[in-house]
Amino acid sequence: MTDREQTSFADLGKVLVIIPTYNESENIEPIVARLRAAVPDVDVLIADDNSPDGTGDIADTLAEHDPHVQVMHRAGKEGLGAAYIAGFRWGIDRGYDVLVEMDADGSHQPEQLPRLLEAVRDADLVLGSRWVPGGGAVNWPGHRKLISRGGSTYSRLMLGVDIHDVTGGFRAFRRDTLLGIGLDEVASQGYCFQVDLAWRAIRKGYRVLEVPITFIERERGNSKMSNTIVAEALWRVTAWGVGRRVGKYADKPTPELAPSKPADRTPDAAPAPGDADPTATSGTTTGATPPRT
Repeated sequence: MTDREQTSFADLGKVLVIIPTYNESENIEPIVARLRAAVPDVDVLIADDNSPDGTGDIADTLAEHDPHVQVMHRAGKEGLGAAYIAGFRWGIDRGYDVLVEMDADGSHQPEQLPRLLEAVRDADLVLGSRWVPGGGAVNWPGHRKLISRGGSTYSRLMLGVDIHDVTGGFRAFRRDTLLGIGLDEVASQGYCFQVDLAWRAIRKGYRVLEVPITFIERERGNSKMSNTIVAEALWRVTAWGVGRRVGKYADKPTPELAPSKPADRTPDAAPAPGDADPTATSGTTTGATPPRT
């Protein structure tokens, strides 16, 4: 299957793509349009942190004209992790079976979402990876590549996980994976949030797969990366790694609720173009009720 070929994912049940936003007025409309064209059957939840640039108003307009688009208006900027957890809870409460993380700035290509959905048929969590064969990053400054690859390598060594891109934010979860990894206990943000969730899934025994993606640096707006986010990731991963070595974080069996069917293959993925890569009720939502499958 190529990225431009549309296929049905009805067998996965209801799929929700969560897009957190803060000052993404230049990006939100085109990214939603691309997503809806790439995989028309999925629903979209825009989780806006009260963006002062009017992103929330643009999102409301999109929702008014498309029943597949919903908007969660949050009180203020609380960080990426808090926005995703609110979105996960919103989707779980409404019966979604697969929940996807995706950035608003175009760095995650909606046209590559079918790769993740194809793979999640045989997995509990699928990570879009820049650092496996076929993946890559385009128009990214050298220091950002160094931070990303270095952060993933450091996390692998400290946490003992066999994941090439543990910091990436383009990923698809099965509903029961999210229910089983302890979202109530997650306090991390940014890069660290992504590491945290992947590590929790691995420790619980869930099946985690990586598929190649091409990450493209944003063309409009400002990156949310900061020294604070990098520092949080460094100290949390270090603390987790030390705790793992002294037996604080023991591996646990997969919860009985884990729904994934046994996997006897690694899904094929088309080569990437370019560089060969508490609660959700804390805000309000707008948009028509999405259709159920």
